[in-house]
Amino acid sequence: MMTSRVEQLCIDKGLKMTEQRRVIAKVLSDSDDHPDVEQLYQRASKIDSRISIATVYRTVKLFEEANILDRHDFGDGRARYEERPEEHHDHLIDMNSGEVIEFRDDEIERLQAYVAETLGYKLVGHRLELYGVRLKGAGGEFKKG
Repeated sequence: MMTSRVEQLCIDKGLKMTEQRRVIAKVLSDSDDHPDVEQLYQRASKIDSRISIATVYRTVKLFEEANILDRHDFGDGRARYEERPEEHHDHLIDMNSGEVIEFRDDEIERLQAYVAETLGYKLVGHRLELYGVRLKGAGGEFKKG
């Protein structure tokens, strides 16, 4: 099995990589959504049936503590995970379907920095999560940047 992006990040940070951690790292690298632990477990156990849900929980916690994964709570009561992105982005969560849409907008970024500065702060980090329902007949393109 080729080294996945998440596995390489683990190696770079000096984490011991067991075969089961490699499988979980691969599943995370291959995910184009924001899976919760149960979804990760289902995907990983298809590759290696010996992986337990407890192993997935421990591995996700380890990866999160090593700053390899970001943990999100999108209001559905489940912790969801994604590989820590190289570039910042924000999320729009469809409240009906649960779909998570990643986006970046330079104007929003400028406005957040302006608000912090106006209140006497230097912005050192943030998260923006928008929650919405799709309008009937809508589905326009968002101009990123």
